[in-house]
Amino acid sequence: MGSVVHGLGGRYATALYELAREEKREAEVEASMTTLKAALADSNELRALISSPLLGREEAARAMEAVAGRLGLHPLVVKFLGVLARNRRLAALPQIIRAYQTLAAAARGEITAEVTSAHPLTATQEDALKAQLRARYRQDVALDTRVDPDILGGLIVKVGSRLIDSSLKTKLDNIGRAMKGAA
Repeated sequence: MGSVVHGLGGRYATALYELAREEKREAEVEASMTTLKAALADSNELRALISSPLLGREEAARAMEAVAGRLGLHPLVVKFLGVLARNRRLAALPQIIRAYQTLAAAARGEITAEVTSAHPLTATQEDALKAQLRARYRQDVALDTRVDPDILGGLIVKVGSRLIDSSLKTKLDNIGRAMKGAA
């Protein structure tokens, strides 16, 4: 399982996944991680909290415990957030969440596609993308979506080490480079 994820985030995610598996709580922990990911995307305050070097370890742990309580996170995730805070690793939380989701998807026999779009994808668009990727890779696909308005339009899809960049920004950059070369 460890070969699926890498780096600091991968090590912490693997430790959490192993604990969840021992307790047979993988699905509940994954749901909590998804809730936490959404909260991070929606809250500037939460992003500031996890990245603040000014908070002490215990203060950060208490703050994360309060956030976890409000979000209704699984007790294992609450304890895990306390460990991250005490080890000054809260800033790695987005990578840990992605790595956990990758581990959970791999355990279900899925591959994970990281998808960046200029605007949030609708459920219909996500289903169509999953179907295309399933046909291409002959495996079920879990989407890890994020929004980046800077790409202007189109999608950037990363599956493993393969990158498919059909973003409008990249196309415009390529046209600009071609025009400079022709001049």
